[in-house]
Amino acid sequence: MSVVAAGVFAPGHVGELTQIVPFDMVDAALETSRTGRTRVRELPARVVVYLLLAGALFSELGYTQVWARMVSGLDGLTVARPGSSALAQARRRVGPAPLAALFGILAGPTAGATRWRGLLVCAIDGTSMSVPNSDHNRGSYYRLHSGDLDSGYLMLRLVAVVACGTRTVIDAVFGSFGVSEIAYAPRLFGCLREGMVVLADRNFAVAALIGAIAETKADLLIRGKAGHTMPVIETLPDGSWLSVKGPVVVRVIDAQMVISAGGVARTARYRLLTTLTDYRRYPAMELVELYHQRWEIETAYAELKSSMLGARVLRARTPAGVEQEVYALLVAYQGIRIAVADATGTDPGVRPLQASFSIALNTARDQLIHAADVVAGTSIDLVGKIGAAVLAQLLPPRRSRQCPRVVKRALSKHRAKGVIDRTNYSSVAISINLCELPVLTSAPAT
Repeated sequence: MSVVAAGVFAPGHVGELTQIVPFDMVDAALETSRTGRTRVRELPARVVVYLLLAGALFSELGYTQVWARMVSGLDGLTVARPGSSALAQARRRVGPAPLAALFGILAGPTAGATRWRGLLVCAIDGTSMSVPNSDHNRGSYYRLHSGDLDSGYLMLRLVAVVACGTRTVIDAVFGSFGVSEIAYAPRLFGCLREGMVVLADRNFAVAALIGAIAETKADLLIRGKAGHTMPVIETLPDGSWLSVKGPVVVRVIDAQMVISAGGVARTARYRLLTTLTDYRRYPAMELVELYHQRWEIETAYAELKSSMLGARVLRARTPAGVEQEVYALLVAYQGIRIAVADATGTDPGVRPLQASFSIALNTARDQLIHAADVVAGTSIDLVGKIGAAVLAQLLPPRRSRQCPRVVKRALSKHRAKGVIDRTNYSSVAISINLCELPVLTSAPAT
């Protein structure tokens, strides 16, 4: 029989992930949020927190079925058999605060995160999730409008900073879709500091945001808008040049990318803005190649929304429940990512990107059902069952590929992708060249 907590606390676990989110951590989060200071019930607050984390692992199930999996490995123990109403009341009683506190404890980069020339590489971007169209939720969320069409569900916006390589979440903020990711972003800048380089797309190439990031002492590498006129202060020998964006001196790198597939070549023009102005220490071509790691955050969102949520709508029908559920998703995701990073860190020859998130997720689910390895043994094992499964089935090297930037899930299924080439090319050649230097101008930046 597995080693679990005693008495009514026995169902409170998430299998091997409990070693990453242990009992004392959950109790501390409950104490911090002043949620655990109630009498011990048939469903103690600690157990309810683990129920919510288990629900994030089994997003396709109702909470009664999630509970059944939490207790399925507790043979020989007397455990509660609550109905859906009791579980709903318990979730409301706990609220979102303990889950937010747990995320605050676990959030951050782990060992193995990508570093480039001594800088921790991270990315910032936003995404959306679907929320049930209930009367309570309509007061905080609304549908996405596109022409004469509306989204089928209410929408939530999530903006996060993710460490590239390990894809752990450094910080996140979420709320109404009516607030832009540019407006949410400053709430994340508290996690930025000197020794980090932040990658972002064109939406973040705003003078106010660039100035705010620079004030944190973190460096930035942001794609600018190619058509935007910027004054040239100084041209540099490597083909880049200095300009200003708001109050910040930035280095501008113009590059041309040629993608060849199936005998057809497609050309794209890139303009990158960076506060890494030393062209000797930070070569322009390396910065162009580094920027492609911004897609790590897109992959992280795919793991969160497709692998974990299965592209489903969130369960909660109240704003407090939505907040609770999203934090539970973030904590469960972070727990899996920490387990993967711990495992890959034991082998210098393995990079975190070789680890399969799907294998880690499914192994974590199996460990929960069996209530296995809930409590760590006397010897420290950084690999565990989850890590062992990942290391046994490492992903092959990623092949070069191209993916048109189009809406994957449009409001109308009849125009979900538009007229594009859907051919899967087995070979894609990519070449990058720095563009010619611009003509030096005398006008100072504003």
